[in-house]
Amino acid sequence: MAESVYKVVELVGTSTESWEKAAKAAVDLAAKSLRDLRVAEVVEQDMIIEKGQVAAYRAKVKLSFKYEGGG
Repeated sequence: MAESVYKVVELVGTSTESWEKAAKAAVDLAAKSLRDLRVAEVVEQDMIIEKGQVAAYRAKVKLSFKYEGGG
């Protein structure tokens, strides 16, 4: 098996419904511009509170994809 190198980026997805949908939003958007996504790890979750109510869920996601070099 040949050696591979993976790059990791961190994104924050948001959703008014759930942390799962917030994480999925980050992955879905990343998949539009990054090729060969491999692993998504949720590393942090929080909520935005407005007027005493949960207004949005946020998920910080680390995504890895195969690095093809070039600078």
